[in-house]
Amino acid sequence: MGTLSRRHLCLTFLLVCVLASIVFLHILQDLFHNGLGLFGGRRRVTSPVAIFCLSGTPRSPNASSPCLTEPASLSGTWTICPVGRFGNQMGQYATLLALAQLNNRQAFILPTMHAALAPVFRITLPVLAPEVDRDTPWRVLDLHDWMSEEYAHLQEPFLKLTGFPCSWTFFHHIRDQIRREFTLHDHLRDKAQDFLRRLCLPGTGVAPCTFVGVHVRRGDYLEVMPKQWKGVVGDRAYLQQAMDWFRARHKAPIFVVTSNGMEWCRQNIDTSQGDVIFAGDGQEGSPGRDFALLTQCNHTIMTIGTFGFWAAYLAGGDVVYLANFTLPYSSFLEIFKPEAAFLPKWVGINADLSPLQKLPRSLSGIV
Repeated sequence: MGTLSRRHLCLTFLLVCVLASIVFLHILQDLFHNGLGLFGGRRRVTSPVAIFCLSGTPRSPNASSPCLTEPASLSGTWTICPVGRFGNQMGQYATLLALAQLNNRQAFILPTMHAALAPVFRITLPVLAPEVDRDTPWRVLDLHDWMSEEYAHLQEPFLKLTGFPCSWTFFHHIRDQIRREFTLHDHLRDKAQDFLRRLCLPGTGVAPCTFVGVHVRRGDYLEVMPKQWKGVVGDRAYLQQAMDWFRARHKAPIFVVTSNGMEWCRQNIDTSQGDVIFAGDGQEGSPGRDFALLTQCNHTIMTIGTFGFWAAYLAGGDVVYLANFTLPYSSFLEIFKPEAAFLPKWVGINADLSPLQKLPRSLSGIV
């Protein structure tokens, strides 16, 4: 009888534990589903850009500082929806990493983002299993494309970020860590460096060679920019000005051109000085080779798009970008802040907007 009583007692205790766990989980789930709706309808926000400083940045005790402070502990789980192409997902990855650290959360990426980035970079964020993603009571936050102070004070333990963030204001304060995350695999880096090395053979009279990566974004932007956003892509005149800017500041630079419109580049980029190499394969489905070439160059000329941004950001050096590439009433300016897109030290050359003057204003693409 004594043994039987102890068995009943153990079973009763286990049953009570199970029931208590079920009740606790239901209460927790209700709290998540009935919490404050803080994150809906955030697509167009006019909040100011917030800037974070690198750890160790000297601060005067008697002066106000724009730097926002970082927390110290870690709790909760965050992820981000992987949408868009290669450059978009790089921006989403970097933004997730930065915001999760600022808010004491652990960051996970989804399998599709891992599949897009892992073949090119040595990324380290863990991958969230599909069933965990499906069963987690996420709250959703649609990010605008610049850092806002409220993004550093988010309280949600389970948060799924969305949007197309690709602004240095999210992650520049941890840029060394971002550069480590986006370290190329050895075979991509070695092939890119070998290609560039063959362009800089002994006897050229210039040592070391100075390489300027040139990314010319075309493709679907040829339709999207003028019709939806009342904007332009980089044209022949812009590329000539950008190259001349580097020629005036560097001895015998070599321009390494990549694009998803290589035929246009061959027809429109001036090669009379013998310093232009058309190197891109233009294959959007396999961006690793072009991206590796651009990041191994010393400097960058970009037109528009996140692919060019990331190539410039990781390569370092001087950067020339296409500035003021939309008309003043473009709806694109509601979701895009130039000061948050281009680093202050980068050099902008204004676009020629005259081709847009022939289009009716009704095509401004207000969305």
